[in-house]
This record gives sequence, structure tokens and C-alpha cells, in this order.
Amino acid sequence: MNAALDVHELSVRYGRTEVVSDATFAVAEGESVALVGESGSGKSTILKAVLGLAPDWSGRIEVFGKARGHRPDPKVAQRCQMVFQDPYGSLHPRKSVDAALAEPLAIHGLRDRDARIEAVLDDVGLDRRFRYRFPHQLSGGQRQRVAIARALILAPRLLLLDEPTSALDVSVQAGILNLLKRLRAERGLSYLLVTHDLPVASFLCDRLAVMQRGRIVEIAPVATLREGDFADPYARQLYAASQVGGVEGHSA
Repeated sequence: MNAALDVHELSVRYGRTEVVSDATFAVAEGESVALVGESGSGKSTILKAVLGLAPDWSGRIEVFGKARGHRPDPKVAQRCQMVFQDPYGSLHPRKSVDAALAEPLAIHGLRDRDARIEAVLDDVGLDRRFRYRFPHQLSGGQRQRVAIARALILAPRLLLLDEPTSALDVSVQAGILNLLKRLRAERGLSYLLVTHDLPVASFLCDRLAVMQRGRIVEIAPVATLREGDFADPYARQLYAASQVGGVEGHSA
């Protein structure tokens, strides 16, 4: 099976500090992989390096078989998009939903703006009346649906998900997770998910990579979460500290 993302011996630095060391893993086309671990373990930094937002790295990053450079790349952006943790912080407070969705289309010179915007709003479960509202007029769950719509507007095949539900109320988290699961199935998307929540990884992913202090210490199928049968001591400790009960599905 071809790889949507192939990361080999990736090390990332912020100034003199190495925050990711020799990370190697792959995400197959159509697969969903989680990076799990405590805060500060380097999970989100890997996403930023893939997206071009953490340019001081060494190793190799390939997106659908194409090696990427160290800066944001429009060609990569059309195949790979990111959904950030905080939907309010990631949306410009003075830009309407329409403007937020139209901007990527304008940058990449894509036409049929109205049709694309209306279609993607339908895809994420937002009525078209939300099109001309501003972020402060939306709930947290609605804002995250807009953020997902913005990531989808260029029709990428790989989504980077940085704790996509952790800033949301528990009551709306399941709806967003169900939406992401449905979109993956309908569009054949590949996901790289960052989460500290093992039930979220269990619900949304096929495999998980456990990170500790910038290193991947174990990669295991998500079925391992059912038994806690990890090989690495830190992975077992992380499992023991979590409340692994699964995520209840609800209609999105």
C-alpha cells in the first residue's frame, strides 16, 4: 500500500533545543495514525514540520511520495491540510465563514467559489445560513466544523489533526469525532492525529505511535488499547494512567 506520509529519522529543533529526535513512521493511504503521549513530547511539532511551520529539521518527510522542503509549499498544501486545536484561535475574528473558506480558493486560483463553499458546508453539517456569520456568532463545535471545512476546501487527501476536540465541551466532542470518521470513509482520507486522549485514538485510528521526550518509543495497532499489551514501559504507564473506555458514537 502506498504511503500518504512517510517520515524517516526526523529531528526537529527550536533554537538549540531538539524537541523531536529520530522519529520514523508512515501513514498509509486511507489509514489513520495517532501520535500519543504527554504534553511536551513533540507530537504537535511533528505536525508543524510536515506542514512547513517548523523549518529547522533534518531527516526526510515525504507526502504522497514527494519529498518536501523546509518551508510552506503550495503544492503540499493542496494535498495536506491541518485542523488546529483551538477553533476560535485558528479563525480570524473579523472574517466571516465565507471569507475564511474563500481565501484558500483565491490563493490557489480555484474557481466555482460558491459551489465549493456550499458543498463543503454541507459536508461538515453546517446549514448555509452560517456562511456569512463571524466566529463569535458560532458555538465551539460550529467553529471547529468551519475549521474542518476550511481544511477540506482544497480537497486534500491527508489531514493533520492537532487535538481537534480537546478545546470543546464534552457534549460536542462526539459529534466532531463522528464527523471526522465519516469524512475519512466518504473521501478516502488519511489522518495523522495528535492526542493525549487514548479513547479518541481508539475511536478514530488504526495504529498509534507513543512518544516520550521527543522520541517514538512504540508503534502498535490500536487494538493494543483493549488489553494494554504494550512492549515499552512508558507506553504501559501511559495506558495505566488513562481511562480507556472508548468514545461513544453519536450522529454527527
